[in-house]
Amino acid sequence: MVKLKIESIEPVTERISLFSLVSEDGGLLAGYDAGAHVDFDLGDLGTRSYSLIDFEPAQGDRATYQVAVQREADGQGGSMAMHRLVPGDTVSVSPPKNDFHLHEGDEPALLIAGGIGVTPIISFATECKRRGTPFAFHFASRSADLCPFRERLAQQFSANLTLWFDDQKMIDLAALIDTASADTHIYCCGPRPMIEAVREKAEAAGFPADQVHFELFATPTEQDGDQPFEVELASTGQVFNIPPGKSIVEVLEDAGIDVMYDCARGDCGICQTDVISGTPDHRDVVLSDSERASGKVMQICVSRARSPRLVLDI
Repeated sequence: MVKLKIESIEPVTERISLFSLVSEDGGLLAGYDAGAHVDFDLGDLGTRSYSLIDFEPAQGDRATYQVAVQREADGQGGSMAMHRLVPGDTVSVSPPKNDFHLHEGDEPALLIAGGIGVTPIISFATECKRRGTPFAFHFASRSADLCPFRERLAQQFSANLTLWFDDQKMIDLAALIDTASADTHIYCCGPRPMIEAVREKAEAAGFPADQVHFELFATPTEQDGDQPFEVELASTGQVFNIPPGKSIVEVLEDAGIDVMYDCARGDCGICQTDVISGTPDHRDVVLSDSERASGKVMQICVSRARSPRLVLDI
C-alpha cells in the first residue's frame, strides 16, 4: 500500500463522485494499462476496489489517479466511507492491478457498460482511440439524468458512442452481439444481470471465450438460504467446514492453505479449481453454461456447494 492524498472530489451525479488522488510526497505514481484498478484500505471495512479512469491517453508514470465512486446507502459501508473523505485526506492505496486487459491486436472492440461499470470501459475507449483500434462504445443508464460523464463522453467519443437510457429504450444486447464481426473482442462491465446476459448471448453467437471479457466490481454477499458445507482437499484428505458468509478461499487461507486467487469476486478466473466430486453452486461470471453444467470446475472465491461435500483438486 502507498499513501495518496485526495487532491479533489468532483460531483458527477447525485450519487457518484470523481476522486483525483496524488502522491503524498508529490512524486509520480506508478503507470498502468487500461482496465487496471486499485484497492483502497478502509480499515475495519476491509478493502474496496475501484477502476482507474483515463479520459485522456497516458503512458508511463502518472501525476494523478482518478476513480469514480457511487454511494450505496444500503451497501456494506465502503462507498459511504469513501464519500465521507474530503480533499486533503490521505488514504492507503494498493499499486495498480489488472485482471481486465484490452487485447493487443487490431481486431475491433465492442465495449458495453452499465451504470458505474463504465469506469474501466472509458479507459478502454480512450486507449482504442489512441491506438486507432476500431471500437463501438455502448453505455446503458437508467436515465439521462443518472448517466455519469454523459456530456464529456459524447464530446470525446462522438460517433463511436451510443447512450442507452432504460426510461427511453433498453440496450439491445442481442443485436449488438449478433451484428459484431467474428473477430471482435467483447468487453462488459456493469451489473451482474448485464454481464450474465452478454456472456450467454456471446456464447450462443459462437464467440470463443478468449474474445469475451468481463469485470464485476461487487463484493460477494451471503444469500438467503446459504448452508454450511464441507470441502475435502484431494491431496491431503483434510476436510474444512465452509459456513455461510465465508468463502472457500477465506476458510482455506485461515487454515494456512496457500491458494491462488485475485479478484475475490468471481470475474478473473484465477482461483478456478477442478471439482473431483460434489455439486458446485456457481456464483461467478467466468464459466460458460456448458462448464457450469459439467460441474467439473468452479471459482472458489465466490461459489459454494449444492451437495454436503465437495472434493477439490487442491
